[in-house]
Amino acid sequence: MTEPVEVVRTTAPSRDASQMYKAVIASSIGNALEFYDLTLYLYFAVTISKLFFPTSNPTTSLLLALGSFGISYLMRPLGAIVLGLYADRVGRKPALMLSILLMMVGTFMMVVMPSYESIGIFASIGVLAARLIQGFSVGGEFGASTAFMVEHGPARKGFFASFQFASQGLASVMAALSGVILSATLSADQIASWGWRLPFAFGLLIGPVGLYIRRNIAETPEFEDSTEGEATNSPMRDLFVQQWLNILLATGLVATSTALNYMISYTPTYAVNQLGLPSWIGFVASFVGAVMLMTVAPLVGHWSDSIGRTPIMRAVVIAVFVLMFPAFALLISYPALLVIVPVLALIGGLKASYSAALPALMAEIFPTRTRSTGMNISYNVGVTLFGGFAPFWIESLIAITHTALAPSFFLMFAASVSLVCIVLVRRKFGLR
Repeated sequence: MTEPVEVVRTTAPSRDASQMYKAVIASSIGNALEFYDLTLYLYFAVTISKLFFPTSNPTTSLLLALGSFGISYLMRPLGAIVLGLYADRVGRKPALMLSILLMMVGTFMMVVMPSYESIGIFASIGVLAARLIQGFSVGGEFGASTAFMVEHGPARKGFFASFQFASQGLASVMAALSGVILSATLSADQIASWGWRLPFAFGLLIGPVGLYIRRNIAETPEFEDSTEGEATNSPMRDLFVQQWLNILLATGLVATSTALNYMISYTPTYAVNQLGLPSWIGFVASFVGAVMLMTVAPLVGHWSDSIGRTPIMRAVVIAVFVLMFPAFALLISYPALLVIVPVLALIGGLKASYSAALPALMAEIFPTRTRSTGMNISYNVGVTLFGGFAPFWIESLIAITHTALAPSFFLMFAASVSLVCIVLVRRKFGLR
């Protein structure tokens, strides 16, 4: 057992309200752009596979395109460490500017990349490079942007930090609307030829706005104060020698949030493969889940500033235990739009409620000098284990148990991991 690490309470003076809200906008717009781009890639994976990874077998092409997306996750831990250290040593603001700049580079590459027909294998390599750059960028975004928000608004940590996930919900909604607009205004041939690039170009236009806002917002007062006495030249050593338990606990806290999130993303595949529903129903359900995340998270984040983070998060994991099995049993018995949408609304509401309180609690676990790096590492390890591999775990459970109820088992397992960590966080840090 490591020695308890004192939780740093914010004592730095608060900036005026305009600075606080600028900090939220600066963090949210970049976060939304990054997840908007990632979601777009999945939505247009079939088109991308034909243009950049053509083979004689369409399935092989799609697997290559999705494999390029999956490989980007390998860069997230590296981005988490490099950009996290940069944020803890140099500042939150420079790290956020670098993160959004890298995302713009990756998005620009997707907009202008010639097809395989034009430049051959270099097109495939270019798309893969774009995914790696964006994976690196996303890996470093969570810790820096969350630290930026909570340190600008210490009295309203829960509310401000909840926009970390509300902006992800906004990104999913924007990506879905882009797909709907393209489908309604362009033919299938036009989308396949050039139309798919338009949503990426729209994201590229947003990028400079986010960069400008981040450039013109002040550094957090808490970080500026820490450079005078609390800063360390070896945040990695401090994390893994003195705060390794903090990392494990924070990783476990992420489990429920990311498992619920990727269940929402996995729904279109689950609806087709296990329920025999048309794919559009799964996408509608996922859209509902994204809307719930976008709208509910700020409300619950505000509430968490009054009653605490852990009571809300504990209530959600208990609800997962109680509700997920009967919800999937109902879905399997009555596979229809009028059933899957309420189920995804439930999952989206649980995800939003849990995630709204999560970033502020994670920020309170780590002291200022290691906050960005610690949150980045914990978040990206948790996302990889319980999110990136979620479809794999769920499909494996279905194959082993021979029941379409398997997703509920996975969600309940993730909830049990988080519940243990919530209890330990309360005991170790005295946080509520």
